[in-house]
Amino acid sequence: MKVRARDLGITFGQLQPGPLNAITDVPGVRVGHSDVRGRTTQGRDIHTGVTIIEPRPGSTSLQPCFAGLHVLNGNGDATGLEWIREAGLLSSPIAFTNTHSIGVVRDALIALERQRQPDDRRLYWSMPVVLETFDGLLNDINGFHVRPEHVAEALERAVSGPVTEGSIGGGSGMICHEYKGGIGTASRRLSDARGGWTVGAIVQANHGTRRELRVDGYPVGRYLESATSPFLRAELPHPGMGSIVVCLATDAPLLPHQCARLAQRASIGIARTGGGNEDCSGDLFVAFSTGNHLAPADYSRKGKFICDGLRMVNNDHIGDLFLAAAEAVEEAIVNALLAGETAEGNGHRITGLAPATLLQALRASGWPGMEQSA
Repeated sequence: MKVRARDLGITFGQLQPGPLNAITDVPGVRVGHSDVRGRTTQGRDIHTGVTIIEPRPGSTSLQPCFAGLHVLNGNGDATGLEWIREAGLLSSPIAFTNTHSIGVVRDALIALERQRQPDDRRLYWSMPVVLETFDGLLNDINGFHVRPEHVAEALERAVSGPVTEGSIGGGSGMICHEYKGGIGTASRRLSDARGGWTVGAIVQANHGTRRELRVDGYPVGRYLESATSPFLRAELPHPGMGSIVVCLATDAPLLPHQCARLAQRASIGIARTGGGNEDCSGDLFVAFSTGNHLAPADYSRKGKFICDGLRMVNNDHIGDLFLAAAEAVEEAIVNALLAGETAEGNGHRITGLAPATLLQALRASGWPGMEQSA
């Protein structure tokens, strides 16, 4: 079983995680992965895949959510964000994949969504949200190995239980702080007195430099051996050329502009771990709320005026949710690092961050935590 930060006695911030310490602690949220691995006939290695986040089981277009987004640094790509920016609505699952597979994942999600709709001769539309990071060192990214069947597999495998982290799904070929990166997740639950809501985060971490890495506020990157960095080879891009994408979920009743404000706080979690300083990084964040039940688009109601009864968290009390988002993203990144296993592909070797190595660096940096080892 993969070691997580809390297994090592490493804790982050003030708030407590949910039972799974995962985005799936938000009721109804489900996550599924599909890996794409192998080798081409030309000898190129394949390390890629797809990760799907469902806000609620079943068709998201029939049970849309309020959502918002934030871009910390825009050297990345995505689909479906303009409708969120315009209408504040998420009406599709969210997918993570590699940079050159956005299109096929988008198209596959449209086809899968259409299969879920009744055959009633209406005109349905779909603008799926797909986010990317670049896995072109380990993966034959120009081979376009992600197929529609992999998207269908990830959606079929979506579950509400524990989330597998590390080199899986969309995170299969990713690098984080010069170690093997990938998928990581964490959550925070507010006390009943503060609303009792949960904020969950899932990241696809492919960003950062080793020297800048911080864990629980301690500058561990200064004490980590640099000899294993995959970027030491002269022909490779410099460290930090990558991206991180984040999905935040909450059952707190937030309106779209509040979801956008929540998404901004992912930046704080990334900054706490030493990221967010690179020009060549696509740092795109989406946050959605399941706290309101919204009517789906219904073209039979043409000409009718419809009002939805909505709830919202008073802004005087939203700070706890911001704190929860920052802490969950911070911990999710470290969980992604710890779950990333050493991988080789296309002449590159990416070392996983061993728990013992991290603990040694933490102690060297003055961390007073528990004397545990993996």
